[in-house]
Amino acid sequence: MLYVSTRNANEKVTASQAVLKGLAGEGGLFVPEKIPSLDVAVETLKDMTYQEVAYEVMKLFLTDYTEEELKKCIENAYDSKFDTNEIAPLVKAQDVSYLELFHGATIAFKDMALSILPHLLITAARKNHVTNDIVILTATSGDTGKAALAGFAGVEGTRIIVFYPKDGVSPIQQKQMVTQKGDNTFVVGINGNFDQAQTGVKQMFSDPALAKEMAAAGYQFSSANSINIGRLVPQIVYYVYAYAKMVKSGEIKDKEQMNVVVPTGNFGNILAAFYAKNMGLPIGKLICASNENKVLYDFFATGTYDKNREFILTSSPSMDILISSNLERLIYRIAGNSADRNRELMKSLQEHGRYTITEEMRAQLADFYGNYASEEETAAVIREIYEETGYIMDTHTAVAAAVYKKYQKETGDSTKAVIASTASPYKFTRSVMTAINHKYDSRPDFELVDELEKLSKVKVPQAIEDIRTAPILHKTICEVGEMEQVVKEFLGM
Repeated sequence: MLYVSTRNANEKVTASQAVLKGLAGEGGLFVPEKIPSLDVAVETLKDMTYQEVAYEVMKLFLTDYTEEELKKCIENAYDSKFDTNEIAPLVKAQDVSYLELFHGATIAFKDMALSILPHLLITAARKNHVTNDIVILTATSGDTGKAALAGFAGVEGTRIIVFYPKDGVSPIQQKQMVTQKGDNTFVVGINGNFDQAQTGVKQMFSDPALAKEMAAAGYQFSSANSINIGRLVPQIVYYVYAYAKMVKSGEIKDKEQMNVVVPTGNFGNILAAFYAKNMGLPIGKLICASNENKVLYDFFATGTYDKNREFILTSSPSMDILISSNLERLIYRIAGNSADRNRELMKSLQEHGRYTITEEMRAQLADFYGNYASEEETAAVIREIYEETGYIMDTHTAVAAAVYKKYQKETGDSTKAVIASTASPYKFTRSVMTAINHKYDSRPDFELVDELEKLSKVKVPQAIEDIRTAPILHKTICEVGEMEQVVKEFLGM
């Protein structure tokens, strides 16, 4: 299985090289030349552990990793860092199954991929005889940062630098990052939004002069963002696992379709579900849920992607994104896997902030449904589901739940659905508690944590206990234009 750049048909690499590089040349992303077919029957998968399913899916994509290497990466990733043996349990509320992807070390779905990425990366470095230290350069809208820091902290031969929008993450997300231990970790708040952080990181990646300077100092960049194929492949696993478990529990019959609902910012998580569908998993609709930054909703509704709009800070900050990087992988596919057509559209995005796809391309998006939830609708659904069922969800999951209700109302589709529950409510305690009752408005954050434990009857996660009294270790703040300088200072260049 080779990987090709979405912007240059001649740039082809192995899986381990794609993981190592993170980003392709000219700002392109690596995609598999073809989507492999799932070669194990659901009948067999339904009795497997998460780790066993992970191997069956990932071996099809990461073909230059040996069985021993891949199994070792999986074993090191999905272990006691997760607070449940199931790794990704399904919980039912209001006749919908919530796939809880937040049982890892940093209580967000990013752990599902970022707990394995360091192992995939170090194995790839050894395979490709890399002697430089790998510098993981990452922009985060809140969750990726901490999950990447936790994954790479203390990993020999790596450094990790995370940029986050100083005023664009939740207080708990920020505290998780700035208290991160590890001599190889560096966290920087920027005076700007996530899109500016992500653009700054991409510019450093595609700067040949900087790459040369880095190499001379014994470093090379790689990415832990969802642009890295090593992030995307592990995400396909949990959709396959969820389907198999739905069959095992009798919720659906084998070969019966299930719909998937995903709260979406950077488009990686829903793209993984799209890849699972293309592997032969019986997924019906891919329901793409946006918050008030509804650039994806508008794209699915009109065929025009337009980032020229106000950037809105919402209670679901991990989705406060106007440039959905992973959408490029889908655009490349519906453009007939044409790097030239895709490059033209991405050039238009860079120069004019917008592009429009053809009617022929739009016709290939029939499996997708897009909608969005306002702040009021998000809060209302948290309250409603809590009052009816006692189940408490975070703000991102609530965006998906609200959009799913709109989808059902519009279509009357009764296909069983799985909603990707992407973060623990403990990560967004204030927004969640005030949605349930405004009397919590004035309480301090950690007092709300204890109230949430009483209401949800779910124990406070270790990730939250760890930061209650943890000292702040990272205090660097910079302007968007100073990002490269800050990186060089940290690396002693």
